Parts: sequence; structure tokens; C-alpha cells
Amino acid sequence: MKTAPIDYIEFKTTDIEKTKTFYSNAFSWSFTDYGPNYTSFSKIGVAGGFELTKGPIVNGALVVLYYEDLEEIQEKVITAGGIISKEIFEFPGGKRFHFKDPSGNELAIWSEK
Repeated sequence: MKTAPIDYIEFKTTDIEKTKTFYSNAFSWSFTDYGPNYTSFSKIGVAGGFELTKGPIVNGALVVLYYEDLEEIQEKVITAGGIISKEIFEFPGGKRFHFKDPSGNELAIWSEK
């Protein structure tokens, strides 16, 4: 699969425990913690997570696309006019990078490879 479907949505939070309590109580979401700064949710129509931040939340949602070959899609993003805002990095389960589209919207693309 080389398409780039929306695969994950990541939000910022200033308090992971309050956020988990809110979404659990309001929508019956359940969470999996990945250390003290990250928690994820799934089985609600799309998977996603909350990342702890100390700064002000300006754009609290990060849409994450999936693509098997990160180097290939990164080159396509650059060629199409996107700006890399975070180089490829590893995390538990895979790798990803962030980019900004021509309007300044930040998205990410990940792969488990």
C-alpha cells in the first residue's frame, strides 16, 4: 500500500489525566499510556493520541497519514511545495516526519518500517 490515508489524529494536551478523564466520561473512550507524556485511543472510528505539552496550544490537532516508504513520500511532499517541519524520527512502533502544506497546515506521515 503506497496511498496516504488519514491513519491517526494526534492532539496536544496540557494535562493527560484530565484529558483522559474527560474523554472517558463524555464518550467512553479508553486509553493506552506510552510513558508519562503520551496516551493513545483507538476503536472510535480513527486511532489517535494526546501528547503532553507545556506551551500554549495553538493548533491542537495533528492529522497523521500513512505511507510505507517515508523517504519516497518526503521527497514528493518537498517537490509538491511542502516544507519539512520535523525530520524523520523514530518512536515506539515506527518512524514519521512532519510537514507544512502551502497554507501552513502541519501534518505528519508515518510508517512502521
